[in-house]
Amino acid sequence: MTERLLIVIAFIFSIVCGFIFIPMILNYCKEKRLYDIPNSRKMHHNKVPRLGGISFLPSMLIAFLLTTFVINPFTGYEEVNLSLWSLYFFVSLMLIYGVGFIDDLIGLDARTKFLVQIIAASLLPMSGLYLNDLYGFLGIHEIPYVVGAPLTVFVIVFINNAINLIDGIDGLSACLSFIALTGFLICFIREDIYPYAILIAGLMGVIVPFLYFNLLGKAENNRKIFMGDSGSLTLGFILGFLTVKLSMDNPNVMPLKDDNRLLIAYSLLIVPMFDVVRVSLIRLRHHTPIFQADKNHIHHKLIRTGQNQHQALISILLLALLYIGMNLLLLGVTSLTIIVAIDILLWIGFHALLNRAILKNGKAVFLNPQNNE
Repeated sequence: MTERLLIVIAFIFSIVCGFIFIPMILNYCKEKRLYDIPNSRKMHHNKVPRLGGISFLPSMLIAFLLTTFVINPFTGYEEVNLSLWSLYFFVSLMLIYGVGFIDDLIGLDARTKFLVQIIAASLLPMSGLYLNDLYGFLGIHEIPYVVGAPLTVFVIVFINNAINLIDGIDGLSACLSFIALTGFLICFIREDIYPYAILIAGLMGVIVPFLYFNLLGKAENNRKIFMGDSGSLTLGFILGFLTVKLSMDNPNVMPLKDDNRLLIAYSLLIVPMFDVVRVSLIRLRHHTPIFQADKNHIHHKLIRTGQNQHQALISILLLALLYIGMNLLLLGVTSLTIIVAIDILLWIGFHALLNRAILKNGKAVFLNPQNNE
């Protein structure tokens, strides 16, 4: 019970930090005129401060440190030890946070951000943390380091970009991340890995005040804020790390109880991962740069059916929860490969229905990435 109390305390600490930091960031953005300016591709119509994500990492770390090293000694709970890959993770996270911060302040090209993501992700296999088992997916089980290391880098960078690219309407990236973090929190609690559970709770906490300002704040009152790349890249990298951390089979260091953890980690992130694959295929089809922004993401399509931003947000969140619930029900019933195949078929069917609704509304099913028309 003591461990779960620490998790709750970390969550509350982070909420408080968020409600302190975000108004300070709003005032700073107003003073320095740091705004996300509307254009033909973006969904908002007023200039909005874009540095909300700067609050994520400090709030999470303050909550973690206060809970772990200040309150924890008075609870009688065991001392927290940080592993080598935990230290590498924090170094990598600082790289990601830094590049996101710089991009929000002065702007960086996509290739530079992509290169830093690869460097940051590569540090984790160097510390010994990598995907070493696919648990029967496509008939593959244990995989060697020479395969697992580059696969780990790919997975982390892929998830990082998926969370970053789906950040197109109010609350979407944050809410999808909150759902995924909730799932990871439950998994790490079940595995009795409480330091990471506390860290996750700290990140979840700051998302609450961010959503308050992002969804309910008014731009004209200087109370609305976007997370920017400092937020979406930070969330994406942490989710990628947690995916690898939960999925790695390492009984000598951290024996895990659930052999379905790879499926669970994958299920928590289906919507952003599937969406970035679909959009990338459209860009390749039209011979446009893979990093070129367009209006073909799932939220853009839902809006072309006639939904507003909040309706599109709810629809996507329900779809994400449907995937998670369905895959959990299929656990133990069929193989991981078949579950993934069912997920893909459901995704294709969903978009077929979506395309019909778009055409019925008199809109184009997808927009040419070259001109967004």
